Amino acid sequence: MSAPRDLAIAFTEARRAGRALPEYPGTLPPDLPTAYAVQEEAIGLWPDTIIGWKVAGIAETWRPRYDAPRLAGPIFARNVRDARHGPVETPVIPGGFGAVEAEFLLRIGRDLPAEARAWSAEELRPFVDAVHVGMEIAGSPLAILNDLGPGAVASDFGNNAGMVIGPEIADWDSKPPSGWTVRMRVDGAVIGEGSAARVAGGPFAALAFLVEHLARRGRSLPVGSWVSTGMTTGVHDVVPGARAHAEFDGVGVVETLMTAVGG
Repeated sequence: MSAPRDLAIAFTEARRAGRALPEYPGTLPPDLPTAYAVQEEAIGLWPDTIIGWKVAGIAETWRPRYDAPRLAGPIFARNVRDARHGPVETPVIPGGFGAVEAEFLLRIGRDLPAEARAWSAEELRPFVDAVHVGMEIAGSPLAILNDLGPGAVASDFGNNAGMVIGPEIADWDSKPPSGWTVRMRVDGAVIGEGSAARVAGGPFAALAFLVEHLARRGRSLPVGSWVSTGMTTGVHDVVPGARAHAEFDGVGVVETLMTAVGG
């Protein structure tokens, strides 16, 4: 079996160089604890500050092997773009994996301690001081990362390459998740529609998972952190040069142009 540090070095070096990997650089993690050991090594090697976390659902087909409803990965400060006042550019690795996902972003307004226990969505609402619309930029040096399953995804920063922050939802506490609706366009064509209800249990259930998960890793969720809660319209592959628009009904549009890392 490949050592977690060896895998972390392979992924972080490829990310820094903007270089695609032809295959998984070692033995696939057999379980999520092993995958998160790789992720922790990679966090230690990466020269940036964690500003938040992405959460993604794990498909039922993978549950027999990876017994968890969701997975998580870090979002780093230099990979965050603010699109509240207009379009932004977001880089992905040519020949690697790149995708856009319309998501709802929670901003943490009070420190969430590292308590490894189950949290309810209602318990967590007072810790959130804002909800924004936005996008997760999924990305990896390995084009087939998603195809290899949750262990591979979790090992490479959860397949995250950034986050795009859009406008704030003024009345977020007055609508059910099914009322937070969105459509995604890539190069002008609608390729997905959905709502926050597509996130199992809603965005606050994703937050509840994350708080417990991080606590088991000895990590808290400090004030000012962002949580990207999960895709709402699908995972939409993109390459450098593609332009993505996420249209959030009653809130606004989030737009990004995909560029090449180092380009």
